[in-house]
Amino acid sequence: MKLCVALDMATMEQNLALAKELKGLDLWLKVGLRSYLRDGAKIIDEIKKIDDFKIFLDLKLHDIPNTMADAAEVIASLPVDMINIHASAGKRAMSEVMNRLNALKSRPIVLAVSALTSFSDNSFRIVYNDSIKEFVLKFCVSAYEAGLDGMVCSVFESNMIKDATSRFFLTLTPGIRPFNEESNDQNRVADLEVAKQENSDFIVVGRPVYEDDNPRAMCERILEEIEIPRE
Repeated sequence: MKLCVALDMATMEQNLALAKELKGLDLWLKVGLRSYLRDGAKIIDEIKKIDDFKIFLDLKLHDIPNTMADAAEVIASLPVDMINIHASAGKRAMSEVMNRLNALKSRPIVLAVSALTSFSDNSFRIVYNDSIKEFVLKFCVSAYEAGLDGMVCSVFESNMIKDATSRFFLTLTPGIRPFNEESNDQNRVADLEVAKQENSDFIVVGRPVYEDDNPRAMCERILEEIEIPRE
């Protein structure tokens, strides 16, 4: 299991200061929509100047198939290691993205977004007229068949997704509150122990790290906990 720290702060300077504080640790950094819209590709380059961090560019592409494939190809030209697209764009769109990226000399890991962790089952049903579980199962099978590398999902869906696809199909789980911190705007949150039990491959942690008085110490504590084998 890998730790991915979300750079979700108000300014690029704050995000880069956090990256500098975490230099040398075995973790990934996540650049989200606000940071990328505000700072552009410059933030990716600036992060790479600090350390050779693995970077997850979290833009959640969702459009018609050709537009998604065009955008994914542009993103793949950046020095990023993982990207994501919405599974709800459909299997054809996911397949077109992968066909385009697989033609490149190298490509980032590509994950499909299932149901955002801000959804409760009731609010999800209002939009999609079905339960989260049923839709995630449909999404993950489509993504797997389209050749994607894994899913962005709630931690509670990780084992279910692997059972429906492959144990090598990656799961990245946002909404992790390592030591039971406040859930804020997330609904389906979990701690590190649950993430271990659910065999999450990547855990995304934001506020519990960057709002801590000592973000590096918090990351070191999380990394130590990750390394402890399950009983």
